[in-house]
Amino acid sequence: MKKLNLTLLCLFIALASFGQKKYPEPVTFTNEQDHDDMMMQLGITELRPGPSGNPDAPNAANYDESIANPCPELPPLLIAQDGTKIDSPADWWNKRRPEIRDLVEEEIYGKIPENVPSVSWEVKVEDREFVGRTPVIAKQLIGHVDNSSYPLIDVNIEMMLVVPTNVEGPVPVLMMFGRPAFPAPAQPSDEDYTKLNDVFRKMMAEYDPSIKETLEKYPAYSPLDRLPQTRWWASPPVDGNSPSTEQLLAAGWGYCTILPSSIQADNHAGITRGIIGLVNKGQPRSPKDWGALRAWAWGAARGLDYLETDALVDAKKVGIEGVSRYGKAALVTMAFEPRFAIGLIGSSGKGGTTLHRRVFGEAVESLTGGENYWMAGNYMRFGAEKSSFGRMTGCDLSVDSHDVIALCAPRPLFISYGIPEKGDAKWLDQKGSYMATIAAGSVYKLLGAKDLGVSNDYMKEEMPPMLTDMLDGQLAWRQHDGGHTDQPNVQHFIPWANRELGYQK
Repeated sequence: MKKLNLTLLCLFIALASFGQKKYPEPVTFTNEQDHDDMMMQLGITELRPGPSGNPDAPNAANYDESIANPCPELPPLLIAQDGTKIDSPADWWNKRRPEIRDLVEEEIYGKIPENVPSVSWEVKVEDREFVGRTPVIAKQLIGHVDNSSYPLIDVNIEMMLVVPTNVEGPVPVLMMFGRPAFPAPAQPSDEDYTKLNDVFRKMMAEYDPSIKETLEKYPAYSPLDRLPQTRWWASPPVDGNSPSTEQLLAAGWGYCTILPSSIQADNHAGITRGIIGLVNKGQPRSPKDWGALRAWAWGAARGLDYLETDALVDAKKVGIEGVSRYGKAALVTMAFEPRFAIGLIGSSGKGGTTLHRRVFGEAVESLTGGENYWMAGNYMRFGAEKSSFGRMTGCDLSVDSHDVIALCAPRPLFISYGIPEKGDAKWLDQKGSYMATIAAGSVYKLLGAKDLGVSNDYMKEEMPPMLTDMLDGQLAWRQHDGGHTDQPNVQHFIPWANRELGYQK
């Protein structure tokens, strides 16, 4: 018997050793170690520091327009790499767009590997609720990523779908990057609450007999109580000040919230975990690999895979929305996933709709220093002061944000900003975004769509005053009078989107 037990023990040790060889332990980096590893891979010995948001700092960010455009001529959208002029939609789709897509992947956001595993979706909970005055079905969804190739990393995408039930479906849906939550969880009736409290009091007394006397002193005490809840008939009417989700539901739209961190962590240390880490089997990424923005966009596309199977959703009318870093991710999603029909891009700044080569507020060096995990590793080259390939800046990019906007054409794209006075800081360079939007309009026009309705001379066209509606085309711009949010523009986005998608409640 002892000999048999020893044999089993040896077999177990051998199998464990085999498993360790088959599945190497994932690398665990600190933020600094991941940053240093990418510098080493690229041959960079010194990066320029990013500017400070403190105006009194020695390296304060520039807000002087006279020096904001060190290389004002943007890479041409409608001239191919071989010098051919692009003057037809066929030339755009077959020649120029693939060139731009490849360069944007290589230099800015990274390329999705070919071996990304599949995702299977589970409806974890389905609940009937009221959001304001609108009856809805809310579905809590989990997207399980197949990790059979590397079981040491789990990735489970969290998403919440909320669809109105007072309109004939299927309905359009706006997917939003954010934290999923049931909007107004249904609660038991008074009769059911009484039953639950009776059982709960009995369980408490049985679990700890010492509190039986205490419970008897308070016979009317209910261990379980209702959550604060406004009765649907007492909810105020929906208007432009209402939450974006309530405005969407009242207009006959559904919405879907997807959690970015359940796809890929928003930090350097998580780069060997999440979907990027799973594909790389826990090892550091290479300079050409995707960063967090592209990973979040991939996750949104997998969420759309589910929506295409849900009978409540019109999958041909699904949009993508995000603000700030998630505005960047929403733009990347639109650029690389053609199934998304429409986009609302809020206050996205550098790495989003703002021109990279502009030196105004946030700079390329801001991203190559602190947030390079958002981008491809290759993007770090454009913040290099000393390296094996020399010195490079944003002016050395072969593409810029106008190219990324153009990749969305001719699908409708609404670009939203607020004002610095209310908290949408100058750091975001609203004007740099407007310039990129103006430049990208040439592709919209080539494809038979409407842009902002002005010329495409990005150096001469002046950004309009806030609250100016530029919503007549498939490419739209509006600067609201609020802060770092797109909520004030949702009341303008919805009718614009209804028109563009041909939807009527």
